[in-house]
Amino acid sequence: MPGEPDTHPKHEHPPTGFKPLAGLLACALPGLGHLYLGQTRRALAIGAGVLGLFFLGVFIGGIDSVDRREDPLWFLGQAVVGPVAFITDRVHQQHFKVVDDGWLRSAWPHEAREPDASPRLVDPTNPADRPPSVKGVAKTNELGTLFTTLAGFLNLIVILDALMPPLHRLREGRA
Repeated sequence: MPGEPDTHPKHEHPPTGFKPLAGLLACALPGLGHLYLGQTRRALAIGAGVLGLFFLGVFIGGIDSVDRREDPLWFLGQAVVGPVAFITDRVHQQHFKVVDDGWLRSAWPHEAREPDASPRLVDPTNPADRPPSVKGVAKTNELGTLFTTLAGFLNLIVILDALMPPLHRLREGRA
Protein backbone atom coordinates (compact mmCIF):
# COMPACT_ATOMS: atom_id res chain seq x y z
CA MET A 1 0.00 0.00 0.00
CA PRO A 2 1.17 3.54 -0.55
CA GLY A 3 2.79 5.15 2.46
CA GLU A 4 3.94 1.84 4.01
CA PRO A 5 7.66 1.27 4.39
CA ASP A 6 9.31 -1.18 1.99
CA THR A 7 10.04 -4.31 4.00
CA HIS A 8 11.49 -6.33 1.14
CA PRO A 9 15.26 -6.67 1.22
CA LYS A 10 17.06 -4.96 -1.63
CA HIS A 11 19.00 -7.18 -3.99
CA GLU A 12 22.50 -5.86 -4.03
CA HIS A 13 25.05 -6.99 -6.56
CA PRO A 14 28.68 -7.11 -5.50
CA PRO A 15 30.82 -4.37 -7.01
CA THR A 16 32.90 -5.42 -9.97
CA GLY A 17 36.32 -4.56 -11.26
CA PHE A 18 37.09 -3.97 -14.90
CA LYS A 19 39.85 -6.17 -16.34
CA PRO A 20 40.10 -5.63 -20.13
CA LEU A 21 43.21 -7.79 -20.52
CA ALA A 22 41.48 -10.69 -18.80
CA GLY A 23 38.52 -10.25 -21.18
CA LEU A 24 40.80 -10.30 -24.21
CA LEU A 25 42.61 -13.39 -22.96
CA ALA A 26 39.26 -15.11 -22.39
CA CYS A 27 38.42 -14.36 -26.04
CA ALA A 28 41.69 -15.95 -27.16
CA LEU A 29 41.21 -19.21 -25.25
CA PRO A 30 38.44 -20.22 -22.86
CA GLY A 31 39.76 -20.06 -19.29
CA LEU A 32 42.85 -18.01 -20.07
CA GLY A 33 41.32 -14.82 -18.66
CA HIS A 34 40.59 -16.49 -15.34
CA LEU A 35 44.09 -17.95 -15.28
CA TYR A 36 45.40 -14.38 -15.66
CA LEU A 37 43.23 -13.35 -12.70
CA GLY A 38 44.86 -16.06 -10.58
CA GLN A 39 41.83 -18.34 -10.53
CA THR A 40 43.53 -21.55 -11.63
CA ARG A 41 40.85 -24.08 -10.71
CA ARG A 42 38.13 -21.97 -12.28
CA ALA A 43 40.26 -21.51 -15.43
CA LEU A 44 40.80 -25.26 -15.78
CA ALA A 45 37.11 -25.97 -15.25
CA ILE A 46 36.13 -23.32 -17.80
CA GLY A 47 38.63 -24.53 -20.39
CA ALA A 48 37.55 -28.14 -19.96
CA GLY A 49 33.84 -27.24 -20.06
CA VAL A 50 33.80 -24.90 -23.05
CA LEU A 51 36.36 -26.74 -25.17
CA GLY A 52 34.90 -30.11 -24.14
CA LEU A 53 31.44 -29.01 -25.29
CA PHE A 54 32.86 -27.64 -28.55
CA PHE A 55 34.84 -30.76 -29.41
CA LEU A 56 31.99 -33.03 -28.30
CA GLY A 57 29.85 -31.19 -30.87
CA VAL A 58 32.50 -31.76 -33.54
CA PHE A 59 32.71 -35.42 -32.51
CA ILE A 60 28.93 -35.91 -32.66
CA GLY A 61 28.13 -33.87 -35.77
CA GLY A 62 31.37 -34.18 -37.69
CA ILE A 63 33.69 -31.41 -38.72
CA ASP A 64 31.02 -29.99 -41.03
CA SER A 65 29.05 -28.86 -37.97
CA VAL A 66 31.46 -25.88 -37.97
CA ASP A 67 30.97 -24.27 -41.38
CA ARG A 68 31.04 -20.50 -41.85
CA ARG A 69 30.09 -20.71 -45.55
CA GLU A 70 27.08 -23.01 -45.38
CA ASP A 71 25.89 -22.07 -41.86
CA PRO A 72 26.99 -18.45 -41.30
CA LEU A 73 24.45 -17.63 -38.58
CA TRP A 74 25.43 -20.67 -36.51
CA PHE A 75 29.08 -19.79 -37.02
CA LEU A 76 28.53 -16.40 -35.36
CA GLY A 77 27.86 -18.23 -32.10
CA GLN A 78 30.64 -20.75 -32.68
CA ALA A 79 33.16 -17.97 -33.36
CA VAL A 80 32.88 -16.78 -29.75
CA VAL A 81 34.82 -19.91 -28.73
CA GLY A 82 37.81 -18.10 -30.25
CA PRO A 83 40.58 -19.14 -32.60
CA VAL A 84 39.70 -22.81 -32.06
CA ALA A 85 36.48 -22.32 -34.06
CA PHE A 86 38.28 -20.48 -36.86
CA ILE A 87 40.99 -23.16 -37.08
CA THR A 88 38.35 -25.91 -37.16
CA ASP A 89 36.48 -24.09 -39.92
CA ARG A 90 39.69 -23.53 -41.91
CA VAL A 91 40.59 -27.23 -41.74
CA HIS A 92 37.05 -28.08 -42.82
CA GLN A 93 37.08 -25.66 -45.75
CA GLN A 94 40.53 -26.66 -47.05
CA HIS A 95 40.59 -30.40 -46.49
CA PHE A 96 37.02 -31.71 -46.40
CA LYS A 97 35.07 -29.80 -49.05
CA VAL A 98 34.59 -30.58 -52.74
CA VAL A 99 34.80 -28.03 -55.54
CA ASP A 100 31.60 -27.47 -57.50
CA ASP A 101 31.82 -24.89 -60.30
CA GLY A 102 34.46 -22.97 -58.37
CA TRP A 103 32.54 -23.12 -55.06
CA LEU A 104 33.44 -25.26 -52.07
CA ARG A 105 30.65 -27.33 -50.55
CA SER A 106 30.21 -30.45 -48.44
CA ALA A 107 30.56 -33.69 -50.36
CA TRP A 108 27.74 -36.13 -50.91
CA PRO A 109 28.45 -39.87 -50.55
CA HIS A 110 28.87 -40.45 -54.32
CA GLU A 111 31.55 -37.75 -54.79
CA ALA A 112 35.29 -37.45 -54.39
CA ARG A 113 37.36 -34.38 -53.64
CA GLU A 114 39.39 -33.04 -56.53
CA PRO A 115 40.78 -29.57 -55.80
CA ASP A 116 41.14 -28.50 -59.45
CA ALA A 117 38.02 -30.03 -60.98
CA SER A 118 34.32 -30.48 -60.48
CA PRO A 119 33.12 -33.43 -58.44
CA ARG A 120 33.13 -36.68 -60.37
CA LEU A 121 30.99 -39.76 -59.96
CA VAL A 122 32.89 -42.51 -58.21
CA ASP A 123 32.49 -46.06 -57.05
CA PRO A 124 31.28 -45.71 -53.42
CA THR A 125 32.46 -49.25 -52.62
CA ASN A 126 36.07 -48.31 -53.42
CA PRO A 127 37.63 -46.74 -50.29
CA ALA A 128 40.09 -44.73 -52.41
CA ASP A 129 37.20 -43.00 -54.20
CA ARG A 130 35.30 -41.96 -51.08
CA PRO A 131 35.38 -38.30 -50.07
CA PRO A 132 37.29 -37.44 -46.88
CA SER A 133 34.04 -36.30 -45.27
CA VAL A 134 30.39 -36.32 -46.17
CA LYS A 135 27.62 -34.10 -44.87
CA GLY A 136 26.48 -35.24 -41.44
CA VAL A 137 23.30 -37.24 -41.26
CA ALA A 138 20.12 -35.55 -40.03
CA LYS A 139 19.96 -35.01 -36.29
CA THR A 140 23.59 -35.81 -35.51
CA ASN A 141 24.80 -32.87 -37.59
CA GLU A 142 22.18 -30.62 -36.02
CA LEU A 143 23.19 -31.71 -32.52
CA GLY A 144 26.85 -31.11 -33.31
CA THR A 145 26.07 -27.64 -34.62
CA LEU A 146 23.97 -26.91 -31.53
CA PHE A 147 26.69 -28.13 -29.12
CA THR A 148 29.43 -26.08 -30.80
CA THR A 149 27.23 -22.97 -30.83
CA LEU A 150 26.27 -23.44 -27.18
CA ALA A 151 29.98 -23.64 -26.38
CA GLY A 152 30.34 -20.19 -27.95
CA PHE A 153 27.46 -18.77 -25.91
CA LEU A 154 28.88 -20.33 -22.75
CA ASN A 155 32.24 -18.72 -23.52
CA LEU A 156 30.49 -15.35 -23.93
CA ILE A 157 29.39 -15.62 -20.30
CA VAL A 158 32.95 -16.59 -19.35
CA ILE A 159 34.37 -13.59 -21.23
CA LEU A 160 32.02 -11.24 -19.37
CA ASP A 161 32.93 -12.84 -16.05
CA ALA A 162 36.65 -12.39 -16.76
CA LEU A 163 36.09 -8.84 -18.02
CA MET A 164 34.12 -7.72 -14.97
CA PRO A 165 34.88 -10.07 -12.04
CA PRO A 166 33.27 -9.38 -8.65
CA LEU A 167 35.74 -7.54 -6.42
CA HIS A 168 35.17 -9.89 -3.48
CA ARG A 169 36.38 -12.81 -5.60
CA LEU A 170 39.50 -10.88 -6.59
CA ARG A 171 40.24 -9.83 -2.99
CA GLU A 172 39.73 -13.32 -1.60
CA GLY A 173 41.73 -14.91 -4.41
CA ARG A 174 39.05 -17.55 -4.85
CA ALA A 175 39.43 -19.88 -7.77
